[in-house]
Amino acid sequence: MNRRLFTRFLSTLPTLPDILSNTNNQAKSIDDRAYWRQMLLRTVDPVLNALSRGQLRAQMPIEAVTGGKAGRAEVSHLEALGRSLAGLAPWLELAADADERTLQQRYQQLARESIAQAVDPALPDFMNFTKGGQPVVDTAFLAHGLLRAPTQLWGALPARTKEQLVQALQSSRVIKPVYSNWLLFSAIIEAALLKFIGSGDLMRMDYAIKQHLTWYKGDGVYGDGPDFHWDYYNSYVIQPMLLDVVQTLVDAGKEDEKLLATLRTRAQRYAAVQERLIAPDGSFAAFGRSLAYRCGAFQLLGQTALQRNLPADLSPAQVRSAMTAVIRRTMDPAGTFDANGWLQIGLCGHQPAIGESYISTGSLYLCTVGFLPLGLPATDPFWTGPMQDWTAKKIWSGQNVPTDHAIH
Repeated sequence: MNRRLFTRFLSTLPTLPDILSNTNNQAKSIDDRAYWRQMLLRTVDPVLNALSRGQLRAQMPIEAVTGGKAGRAEVSHLEALGRSLAGLAPWLELAADADERTLQQRYQQLARESIAQAVDPALPDFMNFTKGGQPVVDTAFLAHGLLRAPTQLWGALPARTKEQLVQALQSSRVIKPVYSNWLLFSAIIEAALLKFIGSGDLMRMDYAIKQHLTWYKGDGVYGDGPDFHWDYYNSYVIQPMLLDVVQTLVDAGKEDEKLLATLRTRAQRYAAVQERLIAPDGSFAAFGRSLAYRCGAFQLLGQTALQRNLPADLSPAQVRSAMTAVIRRTMDPAGTFDANGWLQIGLCGHQPAIGESYISTGSLYLCTVGFLPLGLPATDPFWTGPMQDWTAKKIWSGQNVPTDHAIH
């Protein structure tokens, strides 16, 4: 889909003023899905359009902190691909209704063509899977995308591309992960290999799982390594990947379902905390590392909704309403995208100083994991329920809200 056709597509969707002026709650819930889809595709479109044609290196700008651009140019392209697919995958995998199917099929094809370009050593956009430490991170996000769309992002690939993709995943084993959440990067790569070719390294997965069980701090939160960090890495990486690694092992008959149940209970608690962190205006406390991932900070809340594992006292429509507010607050401000549609560093607009030394243009596409519930059908209560106030909005408007309680 070229830029002109994509712009024409966007013009058919509700504009933000249209959405905000809609006073009918049921209609607004439908508008929410259209808005989410529009924003997600607006975000990933430059990446997939360029890469599917072998033009990502030629077209994607590399924004980074002063002095960091040269080093990030070696890794930023795999970041953009892996992170885009990690968030887009559930929608690609969905058996969509007629209203979305044609558009969905187009992006399924773009995604597969992009993977083919990225893993073929003979092509100009072949990615770096082995040099330095960063490639294990984004090979992991690519693997997570594959696990989230096994039919569309793995099953429909040509045989030769599958072979090259497996070689790319396996080649990242030369990278020793840091003793932190990085253990899960190696683990989820092996989980993808286990699922798709039956030969993932069980030791790498088991080590990552056992260390994170040791690093559990209580009340639904894990340390990032032995230490506790005030940041959003329980949502950016730790709990989503831990859950899906263990789920893959359970599906293969190589892990106990009781462990998965424990992890889900902890995830429910963290999801409840995340929902309470969303302020009445959709903002949230801006603490810790990697704030330039924007709405990606709420991946875990979205994953619990996608996997229908929300706490009993959180309705899907309430979570949708809260997450919609976050997406609007972090993605709508001027400066989020440059003149050509590429993401720019920031949390609320263009704020280069928010980017750490490891942040560059490709890194920013982790915001897409804030859109995981698009993998739920349009008929799901997440989308069909009327708009509801979320917890902070209830509290700060004087509504009577039950107390909050910790878990062990």
